[in-house]
Amino acid sequence: MSHDNLKQKIIAYSKTIGIDKIGFTTADVFSTLKNRLKEQETLGYQSGFEKGSIEERTEPRRLMPEAQSILSIAIAYPSRMQRPPKGEKGNRRGIFCRASWGRDYHVGLRERLEKLAAFIQSERPDAITKIMVDTGELSDRAVAERAGIGFSGKNTAIITPEYGSFVYLGELLTNIPFEPDHPLEDGCGDCTKCIDACPTGALVEGGRLNAQKCLAFLTQTKDFLPDTYRSKLGNALYGYDTCQVVCPYNKQVDFHLHPEFEPEPEVAKPKLVPLLTMSNREFKETFGHVSGSWRGKKPLQRNALLALGHYKETTAVPDMIKVMNEDVRPVIRGTAAWSLGKIGTKEAFAAIRAAMETEADDAVLFEMEKGLAFETKREEL
Repeated sequence: MSHDNLKQKIIAYSKTIGIDKIGFTTADVFSTLKNRLKEQETLGYQSGFEKGSIEERTEPRRLMPEAQSILSIAIAYPSRMQRPPKGEKGNRRGIFCRASWGRDYHVGLRERLEKLAAFIQSERPDAITKIMVDTGELSDRAVAERAGIGFSGKNTAIITPEYGSFVYLGELLTNIPFEPDHPLEDGCGDCTKCIDACPTGALVEGGRLNAQKCLAFLTQTKDFLPDTYRSKLGNALYGYDTCQVVCPYNKQVDFHLHPEFEPEPEVAKPKLVPLLTMSNREFKETFGHVSGSWRGKKPLQRNALLALGHYKETTAVPDMIKVMNEDVRPVIRGTAAWSLGKIGTKEAFAAIRAAMETEADDAVLFEMEKGLAFETKREEL
């Protein structure tokens, strides 16, 4: 069987297993990306979540010496929640980004790629394959761009003509030398809506992201959130979608093609107060199947406390005081104190003062002092 005939059979088969788009590219070095990554490293713009060295992330044959081609796949996910629960005073809710609304996409993509690999090997027993989904060394977006899945937008997302940027990406390396597809032309033009809408200036220029300022990244960190970003987080618990939502290519885009990626409203928009004291077991049972759980409950609980402060949710004050007094984790105690100060009730300020009498952690005491500073600001007004 010729490589072209096999390529067409793979494309046809991919549609039967829930792959919405597939593209082919070479396993050549990603030279442009390599230079860009070196610049990112020099500028300190990396997140720290990246896997592997720059060479491993840009030279596919370091990962699979026999590699001749890379297959890139895309799966569309919903951008709108049907019948979303409404948060209201006394019953506030947080929200997960759209990419974490349904079943963990790592699992869904890997299952499809494994079927694709098995199909290729059934057609070509001598085929060698290697699968990667997000957590691998290669850049899913760089592969998808070169394989013609979409173009790289100024918001750094891959934008497909069919599904906008609301797509999951994965890839499969193989030793079969398929004819590569052609990259798409850049479609952003003069538009800067994503750059203008970024609340922290993380999009320093079109296509360049300073991950250290990106709220999507910051929601996943486990330490105290820097003061600069606390008021900008809103009710985001995991991820941040603004740079995608404002994109003209995502206007009216909302695909519900895969039941497994449909959001569970109570998981995608959970109540904030119950999240504060959730046990590890409860957290795993409730959120363990979504991608937004990968960092554990601590970042989400910290973000929930900040969201309650954002809402100035007075009904949550007793629960937050309990967290400040009893939680064993300094980041959670300190964030609770800061958010209590932002809510600013007499009960909250009194509780912070009382807690300072027994608190031994310097970082927590500093947060408590910052919480009490809200009282001074209020008096000055």
